[in-house]
Amino acid sequence: MAVDDLPDWLAVWCLKRLGAEPAEMLFGLEQISTVFGLRLTSGAEVMVKAREDDGRAVSCVAAQFQLAERGFPCARPLTSVTNVGSLAVHAEDFRPGGDILHGQTPDVAVRYAQVFARLAAELAYVTVAPPLPNPRWVRWDHTDTGLWPAIDFLDRRDQSMVPAHVVDTAEQARDRLLTADLPCVLGHSDFEAQNLRWHGREVWAVHDWDSLAWQPEAALVGAASGVFPRGAGLPTLAPIGSSEAFLLAYQDVRGRAFTAVELEIAWAASLWPAAHNARWEALHGQPPVCGNALQAQAAERLRRANA
Repeated sequence: MAVDDLPDWLAVWCLKRLGAEPAEMLFGLEQISTVFGLRLTSGAEVMVKAREDDGRAVSCVAAQFQLAERGFPCARPLTSVTNVGSLAVHAEDFRPGGDILHGQTPDVAVRYAQVFARLAAELAYVTVAPPLPNPRWVRWDHTDTGLWPAIDFLDRRDQSMVPAHVVDTAEQARDRLLTADLPCVLGHSDFEAQNLRWHGREVWAVHDWDSLAWQPEAALVGAASGVFPRGAGLPTLAPIGSSEAFLLAYQDVRGRAFTAVELEIAWAASLWPAAHNARWEALHGQPPVCGNALQAQAAERLRRANA
């Protein structure tokens, strides 16, 4: 995309909020949020992120800023969140570079768990309003009618395409999660390989702060233990042994062993993003990468969850 093809509002927004207009488009990415990597006429390189305003962005960006101030490896927000029509928009430092750490073996799981534990320790000092509602792939705590949270563009599709084993697993995992009486904390709910960059063995950047969630610590850790392997392509579910290694490493770094109930909640939470992703695959006619992994592992994960 050339600078001339950028949305009309963007140049005005940059001039007002950053003091300079876009001079060059470095990259563009459109998923849930739209991200513009820009070089401004001032020479500064920034990222401008825009997403539909669902009320979460202010808390997410405020938390990201506090983490950056504490020295956590993430891009530092340069502006607060402002509204442009129905969009919530902010700018942050451009933090390029680093490599994706691929793999789903236990030793790779340990490295991701160590970063997740470091992040949890830092987030304990962050004070923001809970970023609710939680992202849809971990929104097992919704109050909508039925099993799944209400998501119009998914709900309009033929639900009979979703395999029965996906629905059954989601129901059992959610029932177990809803019985938990654990305090909620702030945590990253999309801790996939694609959202981290590394320099050797050191993490260089953690991205996607739109995905902060407000849930029990054990549920956040459990979800991360299942989703971490995705570096490219479709999401999957980590092998059980790797999720186990993730959970053990997290507890070791945090210096606190989970209770039996917390471990059960972690295993139940490891299933919900996988069920969401398997449903997505089925509704979009995609290969059942996550669906097959879920089918192979669900019984053992549910057993560990006491579900």
